[in-house]
Amino acid sequence: MRVLGIDPGLRATGYGVVEAERGDLRHVASGTITIPSTPPLPARLKALFDALTEICIRYQPAEMAVEQTFLAKNFAVALKLGQAQGLALLVAEQARLPVTEYSASEIKVAVTGYGGAAKEQVQQMVGRLLRLAVEPTTHHATDALAAAICHLHSAAPCHGVGVMRDAGAPTR
Repeated sequence: MRVLGIDPGLRATGYGVVEAERGDLRHVASGTITIPSTPPLPARLKALFDALTEICIRYQPAEMAVEQTFLAKNFAVALKLGQAQGLALLVAEQARLPVTEYSASEIKVAVTGYGGAAKEQVQQMVGRLLRLAVEPTTHHATDALAAAICHLHSAAPCHGVGVMRDAGAPTR
């Protein structure tokens, strides 16, 4: 099964495509969509929508996993994160993709075993689990890959995906 993970943000949105087959995880693609802050908000939202739609068309995921926006102390920041998250959900709906939202702590537990893991720990584990020669270039891409991995963990019994395992570790 192929999953598109999204770490939503209005200035920078991370995406990560991970495929699972017979318990093995494979990195398909990842990156960060960067939107300049100078155009008016409607133009920025359209640019993000177009980029996410293109990623869905290019990589043909079967499902989408989106990191939920956190409760920000700054209302304006929370609102912008919510707008980006809403766009990701709209793209999933238009592509007829089942979508699941996960909290940051759920994602961290799925990838590292600890809900309070630091970004560096998540980055290292994503690299190990996907056997990446080079770690993702931004924490947005890492978080998106982690969301996809979390979804594949959660979906394992439903989709016949084996238990996730560390690189080189035997399956259970």
